[in-house]
Amino acid sequence: MFTGIITDIGKVLELEQRGDLRARIGTSYDVDGIDLGASIACNGCCLTVVALGREPLNWFDVEISAESVAKTNIGGWAVGKRINLERALKVGDELGGHIVSGHVDGVADLIAMTIDGDSTRMTFRAPEELAKFIAPKGSVALNGTSLTVNEVDGATFGINVIPHTKEVTIWGDVQVGDRINLEIDTMARYVARLREWD
Repeated sequence: MFTGIITDIGKVLELEQRGDLRARIGTSYDVDGIDLGASIACNGCCLTVVALGREPLNWFDVEISAESVAKTNIGGWAVGKRINLERALKVGDELGGHIVSGHVDGVADLIAMTIDGDSTRMTFRAPEELAKFIAPKGSVALNGTSLTVNEVDGATFGINVIPHTKEVTIWGDVQVGDRINLEIDTMARYVARLREWD
């Protein structure tokens, strides 16, 4: 479980297609504090650490199933790409964003970006089957970042990214046309499921 508060920007150091895709991620995390089998959200995808090292910089390896590659933007990763990272919650940690599972529901397209004061307003198109779960003033996780929805119009929705968020995440790197990992709010999913039983 995660909060959507990004704690590091990682960098893809290696990609190797084996039975599954294996990725090596450079990090500023202290790898002595990471256990094999730990979960780390990488651009919002909960991935399992399978190896650790310190040369030429701190890194961890993850194995990524074909299902995860197909349902997320991981297929667009390349060596050198920067990605949002978040370690899993520990008991007693501050819940600063919202409850995020790290199970990406689909990919949203970034279709517009404009400056709005000091912030950047971004508009996304969600997959049709996920649009009903996105509500104004609700939460979404985009590339693992907990963000508040401003407005919704059909399958499109808007958010604002403040300068601080752009500095401490990869949101300063994005461009119109990018495919962004989308996780809908868990509560919205359960409310919709309960309504099916009415």
